[in-house]
Amino acid sequence: MSQDTISVPPTLHHINLKTTRLQEMIEWYSIVLDMKSTFQFPGGAWLTNDGANHRIALLTSPHLSEDSDKQKHTGMHHCAFEYATMGSLLDTYARLKVLGIEPHASLDHGMTMSFYYEDPDDNSVELQSDNFGDWQVSSEWMRTSPQFAANPIGMPVDPAQMVAARQTGASFTELHQRAYAGEFQPSSPLDLHVPL
Repeated sequence: MSQDTISVPPTLHHINLKTTRLQEMIEWYSIVLDMKSTFQFPGGAWLTNDGANHRIALLTSPHLSEDSDKQKHTGMHHCAFEYATMGSLLDTYARLKVLGIEPHASLDHGMTMSFYYEDPDDNSVELQSDNFGDWQVSSEWMRTSPQFAANPIGMPVDPAQMVAARQTGASFTELHQRAYAGEFQPSSPLDLHVPL
């Protein structure tokens, strides 16, 4: 089996829930799962109960409603699986692309490189890698970074451009820096599956 066809199993990192009850959700997860807020802003919060930068993300928007439109009602936004390295994430992107499976959104969030896919039931599944390779460092970056506070969603990226840059010798640190600076912008509109 060639390296291009090897599947690398990721691990579950966090879930993201859309809600119209942000403070109630923060309090509930704090009580039930001993979650602490790593970062909070009017549009959401990132919560953790271990060394990860977050295990549950909560997003809110005045445009959310409690109805049957899956992408606008409260509930789960996505679940996420983390790779140990950006190399494994990019290899997986390339492997899935050959199979016709491409992300609906890809972002350098600052602390993670994240590619979002839709399952057959239209649920969003994030595949990610930590940009710092160290949860303590990325958590500290989230808490203290003015760049993150100014743009907690991150920078849209085109994974294909990142794969091409990697093939010409770009390091993973360089890929993150270039992506977060906006160099790998996608040509199609970003679909975050949440009304903003």
